[in-house]
Amino acid sequence: MIKLKIIFIVLIMAVTSISFAKEAAHTAEDPELEKKVNEISAELRCLVCQNQTIADSHAALAVDLKNQVREMVKEGKSRDDVVDYMVARYGDFVRYRPPVKPETYLLWIGPFLLLAGGMLILMVNLKKRKTMVVDKPLSEEEHQKLDSILHTEKSSSNEKEGEGR
Repeated sequence: MIKLKIIFIVLIMAVTSISFAKEAAHTAEDPELEKKVNEISAELRCLVCQNQTIADSHAALAVDLKNQVREMVKEGKSRDDVVDYMVARYGDFVRYRPPVKPETYLLWIGPFLLLAGGMLILMVNLKKRKTMVVDKPLSEEEHQKLDSILHTEKSSSNEKEGEGR
């Protein structure tokens, strides 16, 4: 009876694992064609993930775009034709490395501007901090307050030492 239960459990596990299996990734019959498709796909951004190329992404739209690239390459279109088609349809954002042109100057120069701004803010804050911290002698009242704090701490530490013995 126990053997029958074990066999039944194994069969159920095998059937359910098959139902979760995905279809294998599509590959072209021609390895050269697939290589070209992968090279072009590596230049195009996944519009869903935005931080991955369509070659790396598993989003449904990325898979569709890669299949579209594959079809265009099969039709004999060049890399530039495919990229130009995608740019015309989705804009320069679809390129993983957008071209340098007036519309994208801020995109290319922006990180350096942010870095320079951050360094400027840091320098100003450090300069302010330096002027705020000034070594001036303590007044008589501050000396007395400091002495009383030190005396209190010293006596409390002596009492703790005495209790520990």
